[in-house]
Amino acid sequence: MTLTIPSAPGSSGYLDMYPERRMSYFGNSYILGLTVTAGIGGLLFGYDTGVISGALLYIKDDFDVVKQSSFLQETIVSMALVGAILGAAAGGWINDYYGRKKATMFADVVFAAGAIVMAAAPDPYVLIAGRFLVGLGVGVASVTAPVYIAEASPSEVRGGLVSTNVLMITGGQFLSYLINSAFTQVPGTWRWMLGVSGVPAVVQFVLMMFMPESPRWLFMKNRKEEAIPVLTRMYDISRVEDEIDHLSAAEEEEKQRKHTVSYLEVFRSKEMRLAFFAGAGLQAFQQFTGINTVMYYSPTIVQMAGFHSNQLALLLSLIVAAMNAAGTVVGIYFIDHCGRKKLALSSLCGVIISLIILSVSFFKQSDASSSDGGLYGWLAVLGLALYIAFFAPGMGPVPWTVNSEIYPQQYRGICGGMSATVNWISNLIVAQTFLSVAEAAGTGVTFLILAGIAVLAAVFVIVFVPETQGLTFSEVEQIWKERAWGKNSGWGSSSESNDMDGLLEQGS
Repeated sequence: MTLTIPSAPGSSGYLDMYPERRMSYFGNSYILGLTVTAGIGGLLFGYDTGVISGALLYIKDDFDVVKQSSFLQETIVSMALVGAILGAAAGGWINDYYGRKKATMFADVVFAAGAIVMAAAPDPYVLIAGRFLVGLGVGVASVTAPVYIAEASPSEVRGGLVSTNVLMITGGQFLSYLINSAFTQVPGTWRWMLGVSGVPAVVQFVLMMFMPESPRWLFMKNRKEEAIPVLTRMYDISRVEDEIDHLSAAEEEEKQRKHTVSYLEVFRSKEMRLAFFAGAGLQAFQQFTGINTVMYYSPTIVQMAGFHSNQLALLLSLIVAAMNAAGTVVGIYFIDHCGRKKLALSSLCGVIISLIILSVSFFKQSDASSSDGGLYGWLAVLGLALYIAFFAPGMGPVPWTVNSEIYPQQYRGICGGMSATVNWISNLIVAQTFLSVAEAAGTGVTFLILAGIAVLAAVFVIVFVPETQGLTFSEVEQIWKERAWGKNSGWGSSSESNDMDGLLEQGS
């Protein structure tokens, strides 16, 4: 006998019955304001990613020991990633225990402290310590913002709203290049570039004092009386009761689970292994296809292509960053219209072509021995621009969006933190090795390796990543149950069935 599980209230089937209850991206100013406020964490993420690429040019001028050591340059860049790895790893637990709001405010305090340390650093080693603190804040924020936004978003616009956080990331990168350019002629150059990053953290801290906690987290903590007023500001009266019923049902199901979820529990459940593999794999491929190589080192890459002026390198990198932000706006539209999977695949196809162009340009640049850019230097800049144009709408937002929606409520904080940690570890590996690999094997070979990884990423998306466009969290959870156990085969043992008895009651 086939078990039929009715669509949960608020699901896509329910909205098909009542299309007038569908919400548009700009349909609720309260949700949009909450999204933008939470997205300042993405702005910090993006600013830190972009600012170091320009600041590094002037740090090398101030400290000869940095100029003479590629390893020290990589360490200054990547120490923030070490901090982010630890921040993301702890961020899942902080989110689940203290809530999304307090986690965001904690990240702001740590980030602001790191900005002050960097701006006042008397030597490269104190600067590295400041980069570590900033990374801790960014790591916690990278886990918190997507989850907070997703849990406050109607399913029909969840992809676009979560992608707004990615827009804030790319906007932060663009802002960092603007500020880098503004301070090129100011005494202290890199100190101003790095120190200004503390301002958005302070702004977000103040704004978050007036923001609500995630209603889903409040329900999970049995604080319904606090969650209901939040939901009434998010939905009209005709829909809010259905959302409350949906959250109450999810809460009741979680009460029947045997114990609090641990990290090991993720790997004991077959469906959660599949979900985490898909989510973490997307995060890893986002980095190993080279995005933060481009964003951290774009001025350096431009100089490698033959444009030796710091100012010209920053200007060309500014154009690349502007394309990154613009491409993310395109992604916000397409992610809820074309779907996550198609967007990721089309993005990867363009990335592969762009990386091949970059590789060819550096091979030819080496053969031509040009010292002032020339044809192949401009071809490298074109390759960078095309790379961003293809990456930004797809592989930029898709991994973060998918990871914010593929895990059940009780796993969302832990798995979100674990997958973000995979992202930062991958980021660290790429950032710490790019210059060294480029020196050892050549820049052209390095970009060719990245192109090969992008091909593997496309295969991974086709095989392991499901389409989650427009689905509720309950419907996404159903996908993993079916992949793990089949549509009609039961769902395994009681320890892995995620409350089979409760589901049978619903289907009876």
